[in-house]
Amino acid sequence: MLSLLAAIIVSASIDSTTLFIGDQTAIRLQATCEPTEQVQLPVYGETVIPGIEIVERTGVDTTKLKDGRYQLNQQLTVTSFKDSLFFISPIPFVSGEDTFWSEGLTLNVIQPFEIDTTLAITDIKPVANAPFWFWGFFRWILLAIAFIGLAIGSYYLYLFVGKRQGILPQQPTEPARPAEEVALEKLDQIKEAKIWQSGQVKEYHTELTDVVREYIGGRFNVRSSEKTSDETLRAMKPLLQDKKELFEHLRKMLSLADMVKFAKWTTTPDENENALRTAYEFVKETTPDTNDENEDASQLA
Repeated sequence: MLSLLAAIIVSASIDSTTLFIGDQTAIRLQATCEPTEQVQLPVYGETVIPGIEIVERTGVDTTKLKDGRYQLNQQLTVTSFKDSLFFISPIPFVSGEDTFWSEGLTLNVIQPFEIDTTLAITDIKPVANAPFWFWGFFRWILLAIAFIGLAIGSYYLYLFVGKRQGILPQQPTEPARPAEEVALEKLDQIKEAKIWQSGQVKEYHTELTDVVREYIGGRFNVRSSEKTSDETLRAMKPLLQDKKELFEHLRKMLSLADMVKFAKWTTTPDENENALRTAYEFVKETTPDTNDENEDASQLA
C-alpha cells in the first residue's frame, strides 16, 4: 500500500519474503515528490529491526522523471541469523512537518537443517589443507602447451596453403631502378650541392667515390664498397680491357680520393671538377646500350 499526501508518494518493498538463515535479500525504499518538496528517507543503524541486520546500504539516488517530479531510491541489503517470521512495521518518510508511511513488510527466515541439541558443544575444526593434485596441475600445463602448439601450427599451415594456392595477397614489389639511373641522379645532386666550393673537399670526394662504388656493385656485381681502391681496380681491369683510357681515368679518380681522405691532400679546383667529370664519364660509358640489348634478345629468341 502506498502513502499519498499532496504530491508525495512513498513505498517500501523486499526482494524475497522467504530467506534461509545467513542468506541476503534487499529492501528497496522509494519516494516520489515535486521539485519544491524535500523528503527525508529513514535512517537506520546496524539493524532494521532486532534480528534483521543491515549488511550494506547504498546512497540515496535521485532521478528526475519525465513529468518533472523527482524520485529518490535507496537499497538496504539485509540478512538474519534467527529462525523466525519477522514483521517490519510501516516505514516513516519525513517531509517538513509531515510524515508519510510505507506499507509494512514481512520476512520469513528458515533454518534449512535440524540441529541436534542433545550433542555436546565441540570446538570448530581447523582448516584442512587440501592435498596437492599433481596430475591435475600437470594436465592443465599439457593442455596449455597443446593449445599453443595447435594455434602456431594452424597459423603456419594457413600461410603455407595460402601461398601454394595463391589466396594470400601478394605485396607488389617495385622493379629495381637501373644502376646508371640512380648513379646519374646522385651525381646531379652532388653537382648542384657544390660542397667542395665551400671547403668540404674531403666530403665531396667521399660522396663521389661512394656513388661510383655503388654503381660498380649494381652494374658489374663487384662489391666495391667492401674493397679498397686497389682491389676494386684489380676486379675492374679485365671488365674494362676494351676501355683502357676509361680505366685509367677511374684509377686517377680513386687514387686522388684516397689521397684527400687519408693523406689530407690539397686539391686544385681543376682536380675537383675532373673527378666529377670522370664519374659522369664512367657511368655513361659503361651504361649498356638499349639497342644492343634488344638485338641480343632478338638473336636469342
